[in-house]
Amino acid sequence: MHNIKVMVLKVKAHVIVSGRVQGVYFRGETRNKAVKYGVNGWIRNLHDGRVDAVFEGKKDDVEKTIDFVSRGPSFAKVTNVELEWQDYTGEFNDFRILY
Repeated sequence: MHNIKVMVLKVKAHVIVSGRVQGVYFRGETRNKAVKYGVNGWIRNLHDGRVDAVFEGKKDDVEKTIDFVSRGPSFAKVTNVELEWQDYTGEFNDFRILY
């Protein structure tokens, strides 16, 4: 019997989401999705009306979370997503809404 090791690629993504993304439960729904997908990091509102977030985890799970914020919850209207891939650090233990 062979001992096969599978490497799982972990990534970190920083996103800034523009549009109608505040006052529509964007942060709460994103946290719910991140927890569901096993993604760690944080999300917060910016003073200019955008939402700022960092996602860390398995590449597929982070991509699913980015896909969600690209649409947002039902009352959101996302007009732009700035995405920056960064080096995975493993610095987060959970997913939090920052205030």
